[in-house]
Amino acid sequence: MVLNIEKRVLTGLLILLVTGVAFAQNPTSQRVDFSLPSTDGQTVTTESLRGEIVVLAFGASWLPLSRTQLQGVRKLADDYSNRGVVVYWVSTESDDPKSKNFASDEQLRNFAQKYGLKVTVLRDHDGVVSKKFGVDQLPSIVILDKEGNMSGGPIGGLDPSGNLAAQLASRLDKLL
Repeated sequence: MVLNIEKRVLTGLLILLVTGVAFAQNPTSQRVDFSLPSTDGQTVTTESLRGEIVVLAFGASWLPLSRTQLQGVRKLADDYSNRGVVVYWVSTESDDPKSKNFASDEQLRNFAQKYGLKVTVLRDHDGVVSKKFGVDQLPSIVILDKEGNMSGGPIGGLDPSGNLAAQLASRLDKLL
């Protein structure tokens, strides 16, 4: 009898765990309103992106994997720009020169140019917007549908080979 109860409790806990993991990997769509300045003086907002499928690639210039990410972002933009997908690289570095995590707009433009990035570079000062999206590691990707809703959860653990287009293809193709 006690063994039967333990089996039921364990089965119930396993179901809760599996359900929780599935939910965490595929949360319902949510809208996060934001306004991010670009390194060229423009401002990109949730509202200005309405009608576009958007890829926000969060990273930091000091992070070695961001160099690989930039190559992937460049290829992703090349592969999907003519299909209605807008790609941005979003630096989470501070704009405060007193911060340990400081990078100027010029430094970020030079970093992007050095790695051949031809997409707009946005600034998420100190990661405020990335936190709203639930990004908990860098680099990470967030995909927004045409209504500005987050499509699935943030994608971390990027392919170190830089094949970001292949990694995101199934998610993007569902939105196109």
